[in-house]
Amino acid sequence: MIRYKAYAKVNIFLKITGIRENYHTLSSRFVRVDNLFDTLWFEPKSTPEFEIRGDFDCEVGSNTIYKAYKYLFAATHSKTLSEFMESNAICVDKQIPSFAGLGGGSSDAATFLLMCNKTLNLGLSIHELAEIGANVGADVPFFVYGYASANVRGIGEIVEPFDEPPLDLEVTTPELQISTPAVYRYYREHLFAPINSDEAALLEATPSREILASVNSKEANDLYNAALGCYPELSEKEGWFFSGSGSSFFRIKE
Repeated sequence: MIRYKAYAKVNIFLKITGIRENYHTLSSRFVRVDNLFDTLWFEPKSTPEFEIRGDFDCEVGSNTIYKAYKYLFAATHSKTLSEFMESNAICVDKQIPSFAGLGGGSSDAATFLLMCNKTLNLGLSIHELAEIGANVGADVPFFVYGYASANVRGIGEIVEPFDEPPLDLEVTTPELQISTPAVYRYYREHLFAPINSDEAALLEATPSREILASVNSKEANDLYNAALGCYPELSEKEGWFFSGSGSSFFRIKE
C-alpha cells in the first residue's frame, strides 16, 4: 500500500483580527514542518465498521479522520467510497503530538481526503476538497493545499501561498495538552485586542525569517499570553516561539 505523509505546521505569527459570529478571525503564517509528520495508509479488514488503526486518545466518532470521511461522503454520496471504507481500515503511524498547536489532527484529516480522492478517482478538485475539509476544522484547508508556507486568514478558509525559502525548524512539545477553545475563551475575556487590516497586511508581506528576527514570542502570537493565563504550568522558553494555541514551541535551526 502507498504511504502518505501528513506534515505538522507551526504558526510564524498568529494575530486576531476580529470576531465573526462565535469564531475569532485571524491573520497567520502557516509553515509546514518537513521533519515531523504522521504516516497514513489503507489496509484490508474483515469487519464493515469504520476503523482507524493507530495510537489515538479519542473515540472513532470524535476523530478528525472519521469526520472527514462523513463530510466527504455527504458531499459525494459515493458508493465506491463507502464500500472501500467497509473493506479497508485507515492506518496512522502517529508522530505529531496531539493538543500541541501543530495541526496533527487537521493534517491527518486533509491527508485522508487527498488519499480517498486519488485512490478512488473521486474527481474532486483541490478547492472542493478544501471546502469539505473546512467543515472538519479551520486548519484543514491549509493541509489540503499542501503549501510549504501560506498566509491564512478569516477562520482558516482563506489560504494564500507565500513564496519564501524553506525554513529548517526545530520543534519541542512539553508534556501538556492544551484546549484550543479554552485558550480562545481566555483571550476573548481577558486580552481581546485585534489588530487592524494594515498591520495584518504588513505581516503577511514579510518573510518568516524576518518576522522571527524582529519580534518576541508574545508579540508574534496573540494566544501565547492567553495560554499562559489558562495553564500556569506552561513554562516560557527563551528564544523559542509559540505555535498556535500551544503547547509546542519552535525555532529555526542555525
